[in-house]
Amino acid sequence: MTSWVGRTAAEIAAAVREKRATPREVVAEHLARIEKLDGRIGAFRVVRAEAALAEADEVGSRGDLGELSLAGVPVAVKDNLAVRGETNRVGTAATPDTPAGADHEVVARLRAAGAVVVGLTNVPELCVFGTTEGVHGTSRNPWDTSRTAGGSSGGSAAAVAAGLVPIALGNDGMGSLRIPAANCGLVTLKPGSGVVPAGISDGDWFGMSENGPLATTVEDARLLLSVIAGTDFLRRDAAATLDVAVSLRSPLAGVTISAPYANAVREAAGLLIKAGHQVRRADPPYPLSLGVTSLATWTAGTSVDTQGLDPRLLARRTRVHAAIGRRFVKSVRTGRARQELRERLEPFFAEHDVLALPALARRSPKAEAWHERGWLRNVLVNTAYSPLTPPWNLTGWPAMSVPLGTLPSGAPTAVQLVARPGSETVLLEVAEELERRQPWRRTAPLD
Repeated sequence: MTSWVGRTAAEIAAAVREKRATPREVVAEHLARIEKLDGRIGAFRVVRAEAALAEADEVGSRGDLGELSLAGVPVAVKDNLAVRGETNRVGTAATPDTPAGADHEVVARLRAAGAVVVGLTNVPELCVFGTTEGVHGTSRNPWDTSRTAGGSSGGSAAAVAAGLVPIALGNDGMGSLRIPAANCGLVTLKPGSGVVPAGISDGDWFGMSENGPLATTVEDARLLLSVIAGTDFLRRDAAATLDVAVSLRSPLAGVTISAPYANAVREAAGLLIKAGHQVRRADPPYPLSLGVTSLATWTAGTSVDTQGLDPRLLARRTRVHAAIGRRFVKSVRTGRARQELRERLEPFFAEHDVLALPALARRSPKAEAWHERGWLRNVLVNTAYSPLTPPWNLTGWPAMSVPLGTLPSGAPTAVQLVARPGSETVLLEVAEELERRQPWRRTAPLD
């Protein structure tokens, strides 16, 4: 008997379309793995076992089954996106326990393509921090369960890395796709502004938040991105020679890059040189004000998201974050600081097609009750390990995280790839080049 656990979304969909597998058997296998392993991982807040099997049967009976790009593929959805009939808690006790009346647009697109939603995944409260824990559970890195999966799409990343689902939906407002993907050895792409429907919260953190895929292969990331964007990100007929800038500089003064993550970028540079690209060291001209801009926007977004919620039901770190952000909401809404950052960085990206830089500065923190710790401690920990993701939300430009290299523990490291607006296809092709030249292990060795 063929096992579909550990197979890619592309492989599963092809098998279902060709009737070598049924959606029910594929979903049932993944539900069994969730039941076996998720107690150790903490990926899911809600597992839709009965509903998912019923929906799998519906997919199997569709007249257009042979045309569905995600036919029968089990998918996990981050718990800040509405799934019809399920509550949308966003990692907190302060949100209403009321089932959603309709799917979010990207969830609807997944279902239209034949995917089956097996559950909603854990997030930190209001998706604020880069560690995933709180009143609904703790998501651990399947490669090292003593460590956090990252955040805020931590549950989605943990689910894919543990082989509980082949692909998952997440979103990214300050690195919330790229941080957990880098921790968990996955491929992700934060699309540029307007590529994928957002609608993640009240104003999408001033337009910084974007929905995107979490996958084990570039092919699956491309497939899922194409579905939720409603457009195909096709490979170009002839691969062009690219000018790739390589930077090991942290955007924030005083934050250093640890050796494993610096080495991952050096390794990527060597692979891209062998592929025929022009690769050279060059640092983006980050402004000294970047840290202030990031903190102001980050806290202001949380301030907006807490409006209408009972503060007594929020963790102290969230209340402090929102209180600090209130004084910045008006200035952040103007978008002036973000526009100035774009204008400062645009000449650099006019000269370079792609920027390769570390995805993280160091390995993820321990999987602890960070929601019970103080605000300053959380901010310092988050900033120390993930200073390299926020600039690309502030600019609204596409950015990827791709697994490459390992930590001494054997857990994966990663490289981040950034490009100018409209370059999602270019980033996917560079990622495919890295994957082809140095394949990575797809899921953590849990069995």
